[in-house]
Amino acid sequence: MTQDLSRQIAQSILTGFDRHFSFFQEISSAARQRFERADWESVREASAKRISFYDLRVQEAVSKVSSNFGMKAVDEGLWQEVKLTYTSLLKNHSRPELAETFYNSVFCRLFERKYYDNDKIFIESQVNRQELAERYRVYMSYQVSDGGLKNSFWEILSSFYFNLPYEDIQRDSQRLADAFMAQTGFETIPADLRFDLLESPFYRNKASYLVGRMVYGKVIRPVIIPLMNNEAGSLYADALLTQNRRVEAVFSFARAYFMVKTPVPTATVEFLRSIMPEKTLADLYMSIGLHKQAKNEFYRDLLKHLDKSQDPFIIAPGTPGLVMQVFTLPSFPYVFKVIRDKFPPQKEVTHQLVKQRYLQVKKHDRVGRMADTLEFVDVALPIDRIDDHLLQELKASVPSQLEFEGDKLVIKHLYIEQRMTPLNLYLEESDEEETRQILYDWGKAVKQLMGVNIFPGDLLFKNFGVNCMGKVVFYDYDEICYLTECNFRKIPEPRNPEDLYRDEPWYSVNPNDIFPEEFITFLSTDPKVRKILREIHPELFDAAYWHSNQQDVEEGRQADVFPYSRTLRFTRPEISTSALPIASTA
Repeated sequence: MTQDLSRQIAQSILTGFDRHFSFFQEISSAARQRFERADWESVREASAKRISFYDLRVQEAVSKVSSNFGMKAVDEGLWQEVKLTYTSLLKNHSRPELAETFYNSVFCRLFERKYYDNDKIFIESQVNRQELAERYRVYMSYQVSDGGLKNSFWEILSSFYFNLPYEDIQRDSQRLADAFMAQTGFETIPADLRFDLLESPFYRNKASYLVGRMVYGKVIRPVIIPLMNNEAGSLYADALLTQNRRVEAVFSFARAYFMVKTPVPTATVEFLRSIMPEKTLADLYMSIGLHKQAKNEFYRDLLKHLDKSQDPFIIAPGTPGLVMQVFTLPSFPYVFKVIRDKFPPQKEVTHQLVKQRYLQVKKHDRVGRMADTLEFVDVALPIDRIDDHLLQELKASVPSQLEFEGDKLVIKHLYIEQRMTPLNLYLEESDEEETRQILYDWGKAVKQLMGVNIFPGDLLFKNFGVNCMGKVVFYDYDEICYLTECNFRKIPEPRNPEDLYRDEPWYSVNPNDIFPEEFITFLSTDPKVRKILREIHPELFDAAYWHSNQQDVEEGRQADVFPYSRTLRFTRPEISTSALPIASTA
């Protein structure tokens, strides 16, 4: 009887997972039609909608198990058998690692944390990823020796069966061949050179990416071809990316969430790992939109890292946040952020509003300028790995979020982001040329966020970080809002000389009023920094510039922001790259 019940519960959960994944694949597969129609508004809507799919399907599965099996479903002793049965159902499944994670999610909704052990949930995955990747081939191969380099690129472009023609496929094939020779430095093509391309294009924003690799001898290098819709009925190849750092920028943690058809996610991830070996499994699952799987892989990485390291968690370097208590583990490249119990008067936010804003960013187009976050509940950390000063700070600032269980400190709710160098600290150590370059990129980041209807709210340098590629990324979301919600104003002229010396402004200020002229005064007290900002980004201090960007957003003009340099883009007769606005490329 128990065996029959465990099988019924296991099958019910697996059916729930299969239902979830069918919806996930449906919305991801439809990305091609959205790209072909140049329906950029639907692209944004689909990306936001897909984020919510997982929790909805998990709740459906929990409700179904509870209603069908009643109190028997919460019998803790039964679930060891349920897990064993569920494992047997996954033997021939093509997405077993995702199904394991879905099972964990259902279990954790039904039971308290004290029941989370490897006998009842998949703390360690039982999936043989390598075997799966070898069983399911998810890429096409092209031998360059069969017809030459240009012909190979022609074959690649022709293989994806878009419903739109190319502007000029011969031109694009030649440009790709020329760029390939220039970037690789080959004097002659290796005799055994082949290209492997994933069968499904990757879609994000306004681009479709053909993702592949070149293989010769024992060498594997990435090859990515971004395709664009000219919005006049045809496609063109925009660039060729073959250098690791450029490819990793495409898959940056501040972008992620491609739309791509992935019937066997493990095989796709293993392919991606072959061209980006430095990326973690969490990074790669995140890149294909499987954020819950990414969370699962991240947590496994954290547990493994704690086992093999000894350094303590400490307060994160930088200016302490007024809304978030932030700490880090120096040997682990992430920060942990907990919402403080109380906020100072100048922060007109609530816990719920902060959570809403982090979710807003999760669902929004981050254009490579907003850090992605992983949200966790009931995270257990060993108390003996927490620095005494940090522990006292946590007890003082977030007591409602803490529980002590034996040798563990359980944090009820936190966000985790990749660690960056706070921009204010970076500026303290940079020379004049580095300062100029990073301030240029900071301004470009602000402009690119404008282009997707985001106003950071607080432009202070402490709220931005510099990532490992030297890019400025925004990461403090408690004051973020839509650009179109703001009322940008020019400061009225003083009525008389005395107005300039008043403690209070001589003009009315409403809640959504923002005065760009004031930005320069609070961004920095350093005259050199202020001088550079006025030289390279004078428009940021002009209300008219902000009005212009608001109008673009309101009229549906979406900014073109690409994860590669303008210099890599192929020049087309009808588009002069020199005329593109400063925020058009990443």
